[in-house]
Amino acid sequence: MTDRPDLLVIADAADPELDALASRAQVRRLHPASNGLAAALAEADAVVVWNCVVPGFEASFDEALAATGGLPRLRWVHTTSAGPDRLLFPGLLGHPATLTCSRGVLDVDMAEYVLTCVLALLKDVPATVRLQGASRWRHRRTRSLAGTRGLVVGAGSIGTATGRLLDAMGVSVDGVVREPRPAAAPFGALHAPGDLASIVGEYDVVVVTAPLTTATEGLVSAEVIAAMKPSAVFVNVGRGPVVDEEALLTAVKRGRLSGVALDVFTVEPLPADSPWWDEPRAIVSPHLAGDSEDFLLRLQGLLLEQLQRFTAGEELLHVVDAEHGYATS
Repeated sequence: MTDRPDLLVIADAADPELDALASRAQVRRLHPASNGLAAALAEADAVVVWNCVVPGFEASFDEALAATGGLPRLRWVHTTSAGPDRLLFPGLLGHPATLTCSRGVLDVDMAEYVLTCVLALLKDVPATVRLQGASRWRHRRTRSLAGTRGLVVGAGSIGTATGRLLDAMGVSVDGVVREPRPAAAPFGALHAPGDLASIVGEYDVVVVTAPLTTATEGLVSAEVIAAMKPSAVFVNVGRGPVVDEEALLTAVKRGRLSGVALDVFTVEPLPADSPWWDEPRAIVSPHLAGDSEDFLLRLQGLLLEQLQRFTAGEELLHVVDAEHGYATS
């Protein structure tokens, strides 16, 4: 293998710090909107897609495939996202390059964000902030988290980290996984996706951390939403299309859910005229649940480890299973 492979990093001006990567690869940085993307792909041994949202990436990849007779140099593509769904297009899936993701890098921060949202909804923090802005003193009672039941839809690495924090707060936590297996801490039970509508009404807290795949798209359907407790709080930090947003909004507006927190949406950025912005029972955030300052350090560590493995011809970490659409280990 080449000691210093040609590494193309597709990133905007704000991210990332690449000095450490330059010690192990010949790094070329390209803005996502650059017209030279196809030509740069043709010259790369490896590619890092920094935020997984690169308009025109699929078209540029296909253009480079045609121009080079199959991109023969390219051997590895990595996304800094935990979910690789935006890179699962035919041209890349049909290419022999190994596709990897950043599984594990976001776990702690996303779990903390979920816990923050759950507590904010139960403790009525959004209303407190609104009342403060109006200089209104209105005493009221709020709800406890300890002693409740929680369901994590997508009990992978992020879901497990989330389950651990909820468990530590006194929540009895169960999970939903693609293929049910014997439960292990922090989960008391693991259910199949097909059981979701029949079990979701038993839970006070419902959290979605599932990746977007053909199997999870629309998993939290109108039927599932209708089956939730009216007192339940709902958090989605997985992917927008996993949830029927229209049915969820209707349920919130009609008081059939006590509150929701959404960090991901079917259309991102969320349009300025979206009714979610003005919904008092909703916390809306711009896909930032995992993006702490420490995330960059952990990501850099993962990329350095991957580069070392790549140049040594060793197996890469967090290889995406093309059939299931996410890394299984």
